[in-house]
Amino acid sequence: MEEELRLLGEYGLRNKRELRHQETMLSEIRGIARTLLGAPEEQRARLETQYLGRLARLGLLSESASVDNILDLNVKDLMERRLQTIVFKSGLSRTIHQARQFVTHGHVSIAGQIVSVPGYFVKRDEESRVAFHARSALNNAQHPARAAPGAKRITRLIEEVAPAVPAGPVLPDVPPEIKAIVQTEQPIEILEPEEETPAETEDKQP
Repeated sequence: MEEELRLLGEYGLRNKRELRHQETMLSEIRGIARTLLGAPEEQRARLETQYLGRLARLGLLSESASVDNILDLNVKDLMERRLQTIVFKSGLSRTIHQARQFVTHGHVSIAGQIVSVPGYFVKRDEESRVAFHARSALNNAQHPARAAPGAKRITRLIEEVAPAVPAGPVLPDVPPEIKAIVQTEQPIEILEPEEETPAETEDKQP
């Protein structure tokens, strides 16, 4: 219970449902890894390369990782890839909770496209393109809601204006061969980032 509360506070989650979602994603990823370890040798090498590559592109593993490294992943590793976390740790917000507000109110974009889901899973090659949207008032460095001068920050160019997009990329697609081995009814749905319900969206603008 104490650890759950600590994670809720550290990553600015709204409720335990969001934490459970991350735990479910982690369980599914580990389950696929265990299945790969038990797969026939002729299948294993090819599928390992494919799946490890996808996890590496998501920033969960290094390019040189092995299946054993998947089993070492923990829920914090997934939390670190959430858009809300990236916004805070890149210095775009003062607090993790303010980062959530910025995202849900449409101030944050990836490659110029607005993403308003705090749990959007940011790919490795998208991380450097997280910025305030070109039309956001927060582009003004003097905006009172901006992080204080001197805060650690990644300098970013303002991307060209682009239409908003819905929820972000899902975690890696499970290869058809793995789906058959795992025998799970909804492997992809489980791996999708959570979306907020209307009741969970903050009404107060920053």
